[in-house]
Amino acid sequence: MSELQTLSTLKTVGEHIELDVGTDLLESPRYNDDIAPTRAAQRTWSRWNVASLWVGMAICVPTYTLGGVLTAYFGLSVSEALWTILIANIVVLIPLTLNAFPGTRYGIPCPVVLRASFGIIGSNVPSLIRAIVACGWFGIQTLFGGIAIHLMLSALFPAWEALGGTGEVLGFFIFWVANLAVVIRGSESIKHLEALAAPLLLIVAIGLLLWALPKISLGEVLATPATRPEGEPVTKYFLSGLTAMVGFWATLSLNIPDFSRYARHQRSQVIGQIIGLPLTMLLFAGLGVVLTAASVELTGETISDPINLIGRIDSSVGVVIAMIIIILATISTNTAANIVSPTNVFQNVAPKLINEDRGVIITGLIGVALMSWELLKKLGWLETDVSVESLYSNWLLGYSSLLGPIAGIMVVDYFLVKNQEYDLIALYKDNAGYPAWNRAGFIAFLIPVALTIIALTTGTMMWFYNYGWFTGSILGGLIYYFVARGEHGVST
Repeated sequence: MSELQTLSTLKTVGEHIELDVGTDLLESPRYNDDIAPTRAAQRTWSRWNVASLWVGMAICVPTYTLGGVLTAYFGLSVSEALWTILIANIVVLIPLTLNAFPGTRYGIPCPVVLRASFGIIGSNVPSLIRAIVACGWFGIQTLFGGIAIHLMLSALFPAWEALGGTGEVLGFFIFWVANLAVVIRGSESIKHLEALAAPLLLIVAIGLLLWALPKISLGEVLATPATRPEGEPVTKYFLSGLTAMVGFWATLSLNIPDFSRYARHQRSQVIGQIIGLPLTMLLFAGLGVVLTAASVELTGETISDPINLIGRIDSSVGVVIAMIIIILATISTNTAANIVSPTNVFQNVAPKLINEDRGVIITGLIGVALMSWELLKKLGWLETDVSVESLYSNWLLGYSSLLGPIAGIMVVDYFLVKNQEYDLIALYKDNAGYPAWNRAGFIAFLIPVALTIIALTTGTMMWFYNYGWFTGSILGGLIYYFVARGEHGVST
């Protein structure tokens, strides 16, 4: 070792572990400054910042449509659907708060947390699975944001309205640039955006509800009967819907360390998530149910998309104001939920080649590619019957089956196998304590995935797929515990 080389060291600052970086890590191929542990001074997010993060993410177009998804696709009544949404978001708080712990203590993002359970190189497999899902959602949310921009500009400039689908595509790319710009500015810009968006979004949601209530009978809406066959017990439908709703935030239950690494304390992330998530999801999904019912009275047809419903308002000023707020809401969701995670994932693949800015651009380009069919359809260059709504509705069960085992493995690894102790420096090095590929992690991941594939291809054990997040997370966690414990007494 030359005289100029220094070794990285650790120190404890309150409940945080802080890294002082030496040349050993600066020269490591597994390290760059953007996925490095946050310093104690960077951990500024209070419980209200964390709560605002969830309000900003939960108030979005897909949340608005969840009640309709549960009634149309899962055979639940309106009241059953709302109870399902509330219970699902209480359930998903468990992996969210638990997987946030290593992020808060060590200041590390999700892909680095996964290095402990899947290996230094192996972490890229579960990370990339999460990233591709996020890129898909990024494309969907950007599509909604582009429609809002198109409607806003149409209200201001009649010539823009004549562009039709082309205007929506142009709006897509305007919105695309705005999203990427926020993330490139860093975590503080996201924190400030969420803090600004959250109260505005809550005010608008309450305002829309007050606007709709005189036009409908709330009692009749809540009493809307189930669409399942008469006499069928609710249990099967409820559990399938519950799995899908848990799957809605299954993505964030993995990459919550990407945000909890900025939390002041563990109690900040725990209390913030409890305050911000369940009630926001219930209220905004409930608002969607009420406004969808009111849309028949207002427009003569059922409109389950709030953007197009507001676009029917006979007031240019009202449309412009509403669209500005929807644009802000969708940016706050998209930046936090769908750009931060894949940006960190792509850096994890090649930290010396991909920094945060390049990771953001890669995320954006993949999002465009995944939505290219819909953009081409809007331009009139492609004909297809596939709708965006059916696409993300059908995703909910499918991707939760993949992500459930990963969430279970992460929780078990940190709390039961590693006993809340990571070798932080070794997480950023090759051959320094963690294997390149952790056999225990892949065995625990691949067995639930194999059972899911068997269920889908043979039609047997469909319960394993239908309840995929629960079956996958429980089985993945159990297998990981016993395999990891069996290898030299503890996973390496």
